[in-house]
Amino acid sequence: MGHKVVVFDVSVVRSLWETRVRKHKAWQKKEEERLQQSALEKIKEEWNFLAECRRKGIPHAVYRKNCSVDNSVRLLEKIEQNSLARQSLLSKERDKRKSPFVFELSGEQWQELPDSLKEQTHLKEWHINNTLIQIIPTYIELFQEMRILDLQKNQISCLPAEVGCLKNLKELNVSFNHLESIPPELGDCEKLEKLDLSGNLELTELPFELSNLKRVTFVDISANKFSSVPICVLRMSDLQWLDVSNNNLDDLPQDIDRLEELQTLLLYKNKLTYLPYTLLNLKKLILIVVSGDHLVEVPTALCDASTPVKYVSLMDNPIDNTKCQDGDEVRESEQDRQHFDKEFMKAYIEDLKEREYVPSYTTKVSFSLQL
Repeated sequence: MGHKVVVFDVSVVRSLWETRVRKHKAWQKKEEERLQQSALEKIKEEWNFLAECRRKGIPHAVYRKNCSVDNSVRLLEKIEQNSLARQSLLSKERDKRKSPFVFELSGEQWQELPDSLKEQTHLKEWHINNTLIQIIPTYIELFQEMRILDLQKNQISCLPAEVGCLKNLKELNVSFNHLESIPPELGDCEKLEKLDLSGNLELTELPFELSNLKRVTFVDISANKFSSVPICVLRMSDLQWLDVSNNNLDDLPQDIDRLEELQTLLLYKNKLTYLPYTLLNLKKLILIVVSGDHLVEVPTALCDASTPVKYVSLMDNPIDNTKCQDGDEVRESEQDRQHFDKEFMKAYIEDLKEREYVPSYTTKVSFSLQL
């Protein structure tokens, strides 16, 4: 007896096949949607993105947003563009510093300035960084054309009074040194526009004579031991950026609204329990960053979504309060930590400026990732 062969109409077979194809495509689509919503898939994407960022040498702070990873393609492209722009800027700065009017010095092999420097009084810029130099010589008064005095991350313990003779000085950066006081003569540098005293750890006050600096737009006295905003700072009428973070402030002066041009106010890592209502009188203020751990009273209008002010309250990670006990070595590590914190906050604030809104508070945590 032969085989039985069942013959179907071709249209019936095609219909059956098309039905099966439709079901398979529907299943595939559903599976793709499930994978897109899956936490595991998101984690995989983040890991791949982190690996790509690590391969390209991109800092964590740039692609982390509020402790989560922004792994969008647009962000990666933006980071690469910013990186290229930064490299181009550094290249231009290096070319600029090849000018005969610019003096550069760096490296721990330097414990004092070279003798030949005294003869180069035509110089307009000093960039002396990451050395073991402790003293700036008094002959600095001879450099009457000085515009920029960049002395960050050295071992400088005091500034000479002769710095006040630099009548054309526009920028002074003595951050992350070992300064315990500032000479009142600095108030004679009336063309000064930018003053950075951050990271010295021991500064507690500024001389009243600095009130004469009416052209200053940027002041950074963070990572020191100020218990209040210096009176001289409140008299800098053109001030736009004020960073007094990481000090010992218990309160803000009621007359802080004297700083009518102020746009950015950084107050995080202090002991503030309230913010004065006079802050609302600062019509040009667009960003204020505080530590919210101890705050019990904040002007409601600061947190109102309708206000142009971006108010950010950081809830600090308790690990930041850890203390060690080993003298100079601890001091160095403390300065390194403060420097890292400032770089992190700089990246964070740049990101805030690009956002249309900010969260009501942000929890900042520290962690590392090894790939």
